[in-house]
Amino acid sequence: MSIQVTLISHSEYPLRSLYMAYRTCYSQLTPQQVCDRIESDRITHVQMRDFIEERLKTGHASPLEQVWFELGISGVSRAFSHQFVRHRVGISFEQQSQRYVTYKKGAFPYTVPKTVAKAGLSDEMEEHFKKVGELYEKMVEVGIPAEDARFLLPNATNTNFKITVNLQSLLHICDLRLCTRAQWEFRKVVALMRAEVVKVVPEIGHYLQPKCGEYRLGYCDESYEDWQGCPIGRVRPHKQVLLQVYDSYRKGEIQPLRDEDWAAIEERA
Repeated sequence: MSIQVTLISHSEYPLRSLYMAYRTCYSQLTPQQVCDRIESDRITHVQMRDFIEERLKTGHASPLEQVWFELGISGVSRAFSHQFVRHRVGISFEQQSQRYVTYKKGAFPYTVPKTVAKAGLSDEMEEHFKKVGELYEKMVEVGIPAEDARFLLPNATNTNFKITVNLQSLLHICDLRLCTRAQWEFRKVVALMRAEVVKVVPEIGHYLQPKCGEYRLGYCDESYEDWQGCPIGRVRPHKQVLLQVYDSYRKGEIQPLRDEDWAAIEERA
């Protein structure tokens, strides 16, 4: 079963909600007056976008909690779901139950990682799952409740979610789970979540990046060894490099431009 992510609903006018939240903090106008100015086009879409961009540069994050998205997520593994529910702030989950849902004829959907197929072991894995399904069906047939028969099911078993997440939480999830160090399935799910948001609110969606993105930290704060092995490490500096540059500047070790440097500069000019 393939992974699917669908945006079901979202804040009626996300940019307006975010603008009004920020403007309430930085204006003598009441929220009602701000809303009236938006409705009468005294405050344009572009003005709202530009104002929000400036506020985001300051790190003022609480207004982001007032913008929300509802998403349907299906075809993900239980291995993924155990990681997903660790995000507990600003997100609400409803997940398919293995207690109240009984798999008919022991046929449960599952995920086989590409690495297993590449190793030539997918047939063996699927044969194992077939046997698991047969035993699961036998257990249910003899009266063992689904809530106990489920103890047999593997982490590969697929599950479904309906979630509501606010923008602040979604940004944090993207920070961590779009990183190339994140587990491949989680990274794929979050990339699809991001794509759904970009479709409806591109002005907000482009802020959904891994933490090294230009709209986030702008550098990598994982281990230096992991950064060296990262496929996008060459375009994102590591924090250790930035600290070394700062330390050299602080100590006065930054070398001045030499005559030959100026010669190269002037020649290019």
